[in-house]
Amino acid sequence: MKIDASTIDRPGALEPMQIEGLVKKILGILGEDTDREGLVRTPARVANSLVELTSGYKVNIDSLINRAVFQEDYNEMVVVKDIRFYSLCEHHLLPFFGTAHVAYIPNGKIIGLSKIPKLVDVFAKRLQVQERMTMQIADTLREKLQPWGVGVVVEARHLCMEMRGAKSKDSPTVTSAMLGAFHDDARTRKEFLAFIDK
Repeated sequence: MKIDASTIDRPGALEPMQIEGLVKKILGILGEDTDREGLVRTPARVANSLVELTSGYKVNIDSLINRAVFQEDYNEMVVVKDIRFYSLCEHHLLPFFGTAHVAYIPNGKIIGLSKIPKLVDVFAKRLQVQERMTMQIADTLREKLQPWGVGVVVEARHLCMEMRGAKSKDSPTVTSAMLGAFHDDARTRKEFLAFIDK
């Protein structure tokens, strides 16, 4: 199946049927019989899962937040921790997964709490590297809320490192983004880290 190269560089441009055909071709190249019972529907399943696992590209952040930013005279730290996420590494298309901890210090505006896990999920459902995902979460909250500061810590296991290559088992990767007060004030940063360590 030939695909117009101009569609490939646009995330979400390939249709599931096109992906299905490519998966079937890959299975054949690997030496599999794509007509055997266990594999007949595999290309369609893989296509559907890839569409779902990369659905974050199609989400408009403003629509996601959808008027869930409120004026509020509250200026203490807000922390949402242990947000589970699942993503695909962009280097090998293998899963990485773990938890994100997100905090911010309001400066007159707060966001509906349910929007924070949804924001993590949107960025996780893209082909990612953990470092970029961490910064995307922090930068979005900074842009939408203009808070005194934002802190994000992400801890994840990468199957591209555990199943292949280094084959390093039980070696989670931790990344952080500390903006504003979380970067400038060691006490604020320490308070956040103490919250998520409980």
